[in-house]
This record gives sequence, C-alpha cells and structure tokens, in this order.
Amino acid sequence: MAENGNGRRLLLVHAHPDDETITTGGTIAHYAATGAEVTVLTCTLGEEGEVIGDRWAQLVADRADQLGGYRIGELTAALAQLGVDAPRFLGGAGRWRDSGMAGTPSAANPRAFVNADADEATAALVAVIRELRPQVVVGYDPNGGYGHPDHIQAHRLTTAAVEAAGTDAYPDAGAPWQVAKLYWTVTEHAALEDGICAIGELPDGWRLPEPGERACVPDETVTTDVDVTAVLAAKRAALAAHATQVAVSELGPEFTLSNNIALPILGTEHFTLVRGELGPVGADGREHDLFAGVPAAEG
Repeated sequence: MAENGNGRRLLLVHAHPDDETITTGGTIAHYAATGAEVTVLTCTLGEEGEVIGDRWAQLVADRADQLGGYRIGELTAALAQLGVDAPRFLGGAGRWRDSGMAGTPSAANPRAFVNADADEATAALVAVIRELRPQVVVGYDPNGGYGHPDHIQAHRLTTAAVEAAGTDAYPDAGAPWQVAKLYWTVTEHAALEDGICAIGELPDGWRLPEPGERACVPDETVTTDVDVTAVLAAKRAALAAHATQVAVSELGPEFTLSNNIALPILGTEHFTLVRGELGPVGADGREHDLFAGVPAAEG
C-alpha cells in the first residue's frame, strides 16, 4: 500500500498477476502518486498461464509447475513500478489456484478458484475490506472483462463481499464497513478502436486484432474516465515486469500476450460505476475521478 496522505483508500480485486497492470495499471499509479492508500488484492498466482519465450518455459503447470511462485516476483516488481509496496492475495498466497479456461482439466482441480467455497472466499474478502476500509473498490463486470472463469468468479465474490461488508454478516471478519463506490474496470469500444488504429509498425510476429476480436463495452455504459497519460511510463514498466506473460513493443505504445495480438497502451482507463452515486461530471457527462463525491476523510 502507498502511504496514506489524503485519506483516500482504494482496493482493486484482480484474478491473476498481470491483470492489475493490463486493465488498471495507470489508475493504480495515478492514485498512488497522489498519496492515496492503494491495495491490489490478487485471487490466484496465475499458475496456468502460458509463458512467452524459452527462458522460463519449463515453469508451466504441466512441467515443473513453478510458474505461480515465479509470478509472485513479477507482480511484486510490477506493483513497485506503480507505487504499491507489495502484493496481497485473497486467503493468502496460493490459497486458490488459477482455474485456467472453462472445460480444461485445470478447472476441475478442487483447489481451482472457480471451485472455491463461496462462503469462505467471500468471508476472506469481507475481512480485507473491513481491515482496509476502502471508500472505493474496483472489480470486474459480470463477464469478467473477457469471459475467463476466474474473472467471473472474482466479479461474483467482489459483488457479494462489498454488499456483506457493511452488514452484520461474517461477525468474525471485523467491524462492518460500508464501501461508498464500486466500479467495474472496462474497456471503452471507441478508445480501443482509436488505439488500434493508431498502431504503426509492429515487432516481427505480432499482428493487429481482427474486428471484434478484443473485448470492450459500448461507450454509453462507461461512467468514469481516469486520465493516466502522466503515468504511462510507470504502466509500461509494470507491463514489462510481467515478462513471462507480457511483451512490450520497443517500436511504440503497444504490448501483447502470448497470442502475439498487439494491444494499445491507452492513456485513459475506463470504469462503470455500479454502487454508490456519481460525483461531479465533466462536459462529457462522465466522472474523471474514482473518488468524485466521496469525502476524502470518510472513515
């Protein structure tokens, strides 16, 4: 967590290491730089991830099965670039395992996050919320952004935990705390298209996305924009820290995963408010601050 200098507390719940940087890295760096207390809570170690390149290829799940432990180090390095001291894991590091994609053998593992006992996992997240007392929580939309089972599970648990945290449920998880605002991290269609259109020369082997290939949401569903242009260098460095999963172009502001599909590193990150009230909005009808309308010293 960044040192709390202004009373703002932000909790972001993500499924795997690298999700935090890909979707909300600029937002994390922006609020950490302003003195907000920023915590990233990760639900799994990302054990089932594919690996880019040969150097760490033997760490994957069907070989040494050491990738999850290695990715703790990558996450720690990425968060340092974004201004956050250290990672936290739901239930403790390794409590739940990366489920992989739906229908794969990894999803049938009893320790897979998709098979987590809902009451236990919700209680663990409620305890974190009551400990940290964030005014703002960021999670995923019902599709988990792009349909990954762990993202969908994280959405379910975050929704349930935010609701339960302010009630008398889970009395052993600390004193009730009412979260003022819950957001989904989303990608706006227009911004994604503009970013893809601006991509120039790509590294060998990379390609542009096909129309409709990358997940996004209709522009009108976005309620909040955060301008992260001032911290794009930090986001880029954090992406590079996830080197087993992410490759960053040296030719422009793009990155790719193991599929070699180029994606733009956007200067704005987008959100949809689903709990709480919109604060002051700009001429575009959107908020430009996740804490808009939330008293800085609340709680």
